[in-house]
Amino acid sequence: MRILLASDHGGYLLKQQLLQQLLLRGEHEAVDLGAYGPESVDYPRYARQLCQSLLSGVAERGILLCGTGIGISIAANRYAGIRAALCHDEYSARLARQHNDANVLVLGGRTTGPAVAQAIVTVWLTTAFEGGRHQQRLDQIEHG
Repeated sequence: MRILLASDHGGYLLKQQLLQQLLLRGEHEAVDLGAYGPESVDYPRYARQLCQSLLSGVAERGILLCGTGIGISIAANRYAGIRAALCHDEYSARLARQHNDANVLVLGGRTTGPAVAQAIVTVWLTTAFEGGRHQQRLDQIEHG
């Protein structure tokens, strides 16, 4: 699976750690869309880049990070077809996939430790969407 990663400065360090984890595991192709350093940048730019790339079919899923995960979640969920879920633990990551078919995982670089973030990513990548009644709800979101 191809996974896009992007962050602002608040999520930069955790994004780098997650990239290393994904590369070491070798199970997925990880693509870094920036930011490329800890200097202050605006998170909407990185959310837009990742979401547009994901919607164009460049990858199957994406991971976004900012300081808390809140701002970049709001920015990402503005795009039709993006289901960005801010997760703080493995349970929320599992349900984000099973019930919501979340195609973007969002993490807070200043609120989530590296070990917890790695566990969240692992669960999110290995959990399938259940469909059924959950698909009906997603259809309601997409079509009003």
